[in-house]
Amino acid sequence: MTDKIRWGVLGNATVARKCVIPAIQKSRNGFVHALATRRPANAGLVAAENHIERIYDRYEALLEDPAIDAVYIPLPNHLHLPWTLKALSAGKHVLCEKPIACTAQEAQEMARAADRGNLFLMEAFMYRFHPRSREIKQLVSEGRIGDPCLVRSAFCFHMAKEVLEAGDNVRLRPDTGGGALLDVGCYSVSVARWMMGAEPSQVQAQAIYHNTGVDVHFVGTLQFPGGGLATLEASFVSALQQTFSVVGTAGAIDLPHDAFIPWQHDAEYFQRGRDQETGDRIVVPGADEYQLMVEHFGDAVLEKAKLDFLIEDSVANMRVLDALAQAALTGNTVRL
Repeated sequence: MTDKIRWGVLGNATVARKCVIPAIQKSRNGFVHALATRRPANAGLVAAENHIERIYDRYEALLEDPAIDAVYIPLPNHLHLPWTLKALSAGKHVLCEKPIACTAQEAQEMARAADRGNLFLMEAFMYRFHPRSREIKQLVSEGRIGDPCLVRSAFCFHMAKEVLEAGDNVRLRPDTGGGALLDVGCYSVSVARWMMGAEPSQVQAQAIYHNTGVDVHFVGTLQFPGGGLATLEASFVSALQQTFSVVGTAGAIDLPHDAFIPWQHDAEYFQRGRDQETGDRIVVPGADEYQLMVEHFGDAVLEKAKLDFLIEDSVANMRVLDALAQAALTGNTVRL
């Protein structure tokens, strides 16, 4: 292997075009060698802008390319399992978009395949790599707000009326792994588990469902051992909400509505003491969290660093998402 990771990208999705492909091209340890898309004519511009050498019209052809070391998969949720398994079978390391799969069982199958092939598999939760996220996690871990006892998180946006009425968007189709919980609620579950440093023992939830059958408006609660609680909101029908707060016994940390995707602007958060109504505004210099994510993954592949966001974390996240979905459908408390 060279000193740079040669990436292949399966699919010309928006997140690939706008975020991950540019991040890889800016990275210090990788470049996009090839892009596979079933509509090559639509990929010409992104290939030209990002100096991508090869465009394949079949995903299989990209996986057969011996020059490729790692594959990024931004395909719809229901395709994460089959194409991750095919990429791993072809000997490629895999960075797969969130949610890693549609169920914990699928995620576990993917994890076992990566382990058998001695290959890296990581979920593309880019927010985990932003300096602000890591700074907040360190503050919580050091006890700077006391013992964490509550995490509140929301990731919501408003789909256009015509999209909701048509119902054919991949986010609105059960057969493609749609629904607000999987699409954006996965962030809230992830951040709650991360900040609490534990797995929830039980969950409850309520949801409003689209006529296609997927949830479009979701609220859930998680109970952690020791008395910690978390709440989450995920929606396709509300105004923008993209934030989280971590509340401890001695203080709290609040984020504005760019908590998971602050782009490359300076990022801020507010830290309050136990009895403070307003706290200190802390600014973290802007960073490209997508670039930091792919560089970290690349360093692991190049054996220059240990992967610090493991696939086992993603499997555990899917277990909680499964439980929340069941709780909303049945109206019951689901114990993990």
